[in-house]
Amino acid sequence: METYQGVIFDFNGTMFFDDDKHVMAWGEISRLLRGTDVTDEELHTKLNGTPNIINIQYMMNGRATEEEQVRYSQLKEEYYRRFCREDKEHFHLVEGVERFLDLLKEKGIPFTIASASIKENMDFFIESFGLDRWFDPSRIVYDDGTYENKIAMFEKAADLIGVDMSHIRIYEDSLSGIKSAYEAGCRDIAVICAKEKESELRNYPGVTKTMQDFLF
Repeated sequence: METYQGVIFDFNGTMFFDDDKHVMAWGEISRLLRGTDVTDEELHTKLNGTPNIINIQYMMNGRATEEEQVRYSQLKEEYYRRFCREDKEHFHLVEGVERFLDLLKEKGIPFTIASASIKENMDFFIESFGLDRWFDPSRIVYDDGTYENKIAMFEKAADLIGVDMSHIRIYEDSLSGIKSAYEAGCRDIAVICAKEKESELRNYPGVTKTMQDFLF
C-alpha cells in the first residue's frame, strides 16, 4: 500500500525520455570545450541529473568563469531543444504519466517537479506538454543558478509542497539523482530504468520501487 503524502518528480529521463538528446547536446559541448566525446562512464557518474554549471566546471577542470558557465549552459540547452523538436516521434510524456498525475490530483496529494533543467527548458516543457494542467509553474524547482546541487533542489521542492521529506516519494532515473534524493532525507525513491537495471538499482539506499513507465 502506498503511504507517501507528497510526490516530487525529476523530469528528464523520468517523465520524459530524452537521455539521447542530452547525450547529443553534451557531446557537442564536450567537443567544443575538450575536443573529445563524452564517455558512458562520465554520463552515468558525472553528468546525468547534475546542474549544468557543475558539468561545465568539470569539463573545464574547474576553471570556467561565471560568464562561460552561463554561455555554455545556454548553448547546451539550445542544442538539446533543437534535438527534441526534430524527433517528433518521441517528443511526448512517458506512458501513464498523465493518468497518474490525474490520480494524484483526485486524491489531493501535493506534488511538484525538481529538475536540473534550466528555466528556458522548463518553459519549453510546460508549453509543449501542457504541464500547467497539473503543476503550478511557480512551484516547479529548476536550475536557476542558485542551487548548490540536486539535494538543495529536493529540499526546496519539499518546502514548496509543504510535506516533510520523510513522507515524500521521489521519482528519479539517474544514479546521482537517487543518491541526492537519499541525502535529502527521502526513504521512498521510485526509479524509472531499463528492465535489466532493476536488480542493481534496487540495492541502493532508499530505493523502494523500480519501473519502466507509469502504467498501472
